[in-house]
Amino acid sequence: MSGLFQTTFLDFRYYLVYLPLGILGLVRWTFWLVRRAPASLYRPVKGDFRLSMSIVVPVYQEDPEIFALAIESWLANEVEEVVLVIDATDEACQEVAARYPVTVIITDVPGKRDALVRGWEACRTELVALVDSDTIWAHDVSAEACKPFVDPKVGGVGTRQNVYNPKGFLQRVNDMYLDYRYFDENAAQSRMGRAVSCLSGRTAIYRRELLLEISEDFMAETFMGVPCMSGDDKRLTTLILERGHLAFMQRSARVWSTFPGTVRIFLKQRLRWARNTWRSDLRALSRRWVWKHPFLAFTMIDKGVSSFTLLFSPVFMTLAIIRQDWFFVACLAGWWWLSRSAKILPHLVRQPSSFFLVPGFVAVSFVMAVVKLCALATIRKQRWLTRQVSVENGVVVRTAPAQAASQPPAGSEVTV
Repeated sequence: MSGLFQTTFLDFRYYLVYLPLGILGLVRWTFWLVRRAPASLYRPVKGDFRLSMSIVVPVYQEDPEIFALAIESWLANEVEEVVLVIDATDEACQEVAARYPVTVIITDVPGKRDALVRGWEACRTELVALVDSDTIWAHDVSAEACKPFVDPKVGGVGTRQNVYNPKGFLQRVNDMYLDYRYFDENAAQSRMGRAVSCLSGRTAIYRRELLLEISEDFMAETFMGVPCMSGDDKRLTTLILERGHLAFMQRSARVWSTFPGTVRIFLKQRLRWARNTWRSDLRALSRRWVWKHPFLAFTMIDKGVSSFTLLFSPVFMTLAIIRQDWFFVACLAGWWWLSRSAKILPHLVRQPSSFFLVPGFVAVSFVMAVVKLCALATIRKQRWLTRQVSVENGVVVRTAPAQAASQPPAGSEVTV
């Protein structure tokens, strides 16, 4: 009997090294349940409330075929106007736009922010939808996105986004991330105070009067003395919230966008997003307004902390492999698979075959944690990464020469 007790005690001490991971896992799951509980109670706004709406689209070297599909989907929503602010170097998209009844503004000013401001200043409707040039709308997006504005306190509304025609591994993983976002974080934030941390730039709808009010602050954003070039969607959401307005996610308004299928572009995109999130959230947490939305502040802190804690799990897995503790290795790998499946259950209901991609999804999550830490270490760096523009000496400039031979005058407006 004493021998059995001694063996059991030694086994307990052997596995005691993994106790911190168990405690951390319990804490992380508790925090997830704090988000998941209100997220499960989320419901989109119903009714038939409508306001006039225009669409503003900055266009830069978009795939012409996708661009044409997107334009047709916007026009099918019967909005009052579609305003395309096209970079002067993008002749292909100018030719596509000429085939449709849209307003075209040609600009040679690099950067997305200036294009957005030019667009919403040209509109005259009560609402303005800021849309990416590769984003395809469902037939009822304009109708659904208007409904939350029945509350006069709502200043901005986001949509539910998925990957358009996902084929490769990275595109399908991106689709999993998106469903996790809109059924978890955004749903919980909408339910708990109507304060979403970011109305995605793929499609976000704002009251035009508020956009005009915040234009100057939007264009003049800096971080640690460096002008900000990307992160326009986070900045717009923050400016709306800090002025006392609300931001809501209307999940019944569905859109689809293209996502990179190559590792290089995927990592560049994620690095840019991570830098934008760190800059926006750290600044917000230092201001009074965010503490008026305690659940929003909680999710910002939780997201930042998770960038560090997520890496504990692969560290312990590596330790177990070194110790040749194959039982623990199998248990931890199985736990990763099952626990992540539970967290992305809404996606698995829609795409059951993604269950077999969960191990890859977990691996990408660990890589993303490293990317987030790299982003924090380089937080002052301003580079679009997927656009040929950067900040040099405090000014947004092109990093490659314009390729267009002859263009209409910069800033000119053509209705076609």
